[in-house]
Amino acid sequence: MTAPSPFSTTLFDPAIEVERAVSELRYGRPVLLRDQDKTLAVLALDAVQPKIYDAFAGVTGEDHHLMLTARRAARLGLKAKSDVLVPLAGIDFDQASRLSYALDVEAPKRWTPASTLASESVELAHVSLLLPAMVVADVTGRQSAFSACCSLHAAALTDYRPARGNFQKVVRTRVPLEDYGNADFVVFRGGVAQKDQVAIIVGKPDVSKPVPIRIHSSCITGDLCGSLKCDCGDQLRNGLDLLQQAGGGVLLYLDQEGRGTGIGAKMRAYGYQHLGLDTIDADAELGFAEDHRRYEAAIAMLKLLDIAEVIVFTNNPTKIESLRQAGIKVHQRTPVLGRVTRENENYLRTKTLRAGHMMDLETLIAAE
Repeated sequence: MTAPSPFSTTLFDPAIEVERAVSELRYGRPVLLRDQDKTLAVLALDAVQPKIYDAFAGVTGEDHHLMLTARRAARLGLKAKSDVLVPLAGIDFDQASRLSYALDVEAPKRWTPASTLASESVELAHVSLLLPAMVVADVTGRQSAFSACCSLHAAALTDYRPARGNFQKVVRTRVPLEDYGNADFVVFRGGVAQKDQVAIIVGKPDVSKPVPIRIHSSCITGDLCGSLKCDCGDQLRNGLDLLQQAGGGVLLYLDQEGRGTGIGAKMRAYGYQHLGLDTIDADAELGFAEDHRRYEAAIAMLKLLDIAEVIVFTNNPTKIESLRQAGIKVHQRTPVLGRVTRENENYLRTKTLRAGHMMDLETLIAAE
């Protein structure tokens, strides 16, 4: 008897289900999101083409809604305690887009609290690096109109999370650096969408002792282009300097641009910052919380490098708490500072006063 092929049936793997749904959303196609009672057809407004938006409205009989986060609802002036659903009947693509992320928009007169299942679609948007503005329609009992679409059980959005920390070491190679001599670049692959993450090992850290580390999230504008709007480029270079001065250490460079929202959302937020909003309020206009970064990849990389105890170069208490919760012993924290400029002073003030970063900003400003 011939054994069945392992590719002939679909085994329930939450990470695979989520990745397939993410791919479909980013291509602008509907996804079915279901639980034990309901099935929703879901579109990401950030990725969909107007003609698909119109087709979706037609198939659902215009019984479709815009799912907005509580943060976006608050920026619109709605007295909502949670996510909301705004009816979209008679509202075209441009109008829906303005409701989702534009400034100075008149608040919708009709809205209802979002169901738990509709709110789950926001997690899909976050994983997809799309704005959390979702077009949803209850298609329970009429799913056949979406039979060709990817289907995802809401439980997968919880069950896939352990997979975010599943990484393996791919390669370790020496790279000579201009200011730091020979460094080892170690590439790890894993998590959702099997992203590559990089550890930069400066010097020869002794893993039998607390290892100096810095966890640094990617910033294309600051790290690569010297943007004056943030201190990220300074923190990257100063972090490497501190690791070298400590006799060696590890910089974990994580692919999570825009505090985990993605480069597209980051550039939208920059546009709002140019109009006077601070970084947190600009993100709230787009429906985001103040920080969507996650550190499962950093934890996995440290463990694969046999690093169990660390000295952390950071100003962010969330990173320290994430390490401790994962069982990494944090012996000490050392700040990593950059230049205070006219362009980034408000940004740094916001990080300190509203996001809880540990910086004596007034002293830094006085020293300039």
